[in-house]
Amino acid sequence: MPMFTVLLESLTGGPLTEPAAPLDDARLAALATRLDAAARRRLGRSLALRHVDAGSCNGCELEIHALSNAFYDLERFGLRFVASPRHADVLFVTGAVTRNMREALERTYNATPSPKWVVAVGDCAFDGGFFAGGYACAGGVDAAVPVDLHIRGCPPDPAALLEGLLALMESSASP
Repeated sequence: MPMFTVLLESLTGGPLTEPAAPLDDARLAALATRLDAAARRRLGRSLALRHVDAGSCNGCELEIHALSNAFYDLERFGLRFVASPRHADVLFVTGAVTRNMREALERTYNATPSPKWVVAVGDCAFDGGFFAGGYACAGGVDAAVPVDLHIRGCPPDPAALLEGLLALMESSASP
């Protein structure tokens, strides 16, 4: 196909993306507000999240990154992602833990101050998922560090991530 034809089709055709899912903004706002209130009760401040990719396919990362997009915009509720584990309260760990990432995950966990929680995000983080038993796979997140919460799904959607965090903050167990 000539390049001009491809260019013309891309300019005149519709987008190739799926339409956006309907967003229940009131439900999301209530969920995020409850999560922030629970974090403030537990910690006396808002919640700081740190993401660690221990060897994933990036499906879960897309959903985690969606928490910061214009639809979800967690920062408006006081929740934020931090660049250093030294500033984090919650480690969001995605993917089956690979042999090469196991030590990095352990060091990240050890660098995170107490109180801290570890959330294994996605089916691969739960038990290795599709990669379990592979030569490079060390297993799920709990093979390397203690896990406080598993959020199942391949991948779990942003609302499920928020609901999981809320359940973690509202639970009576301390880290």
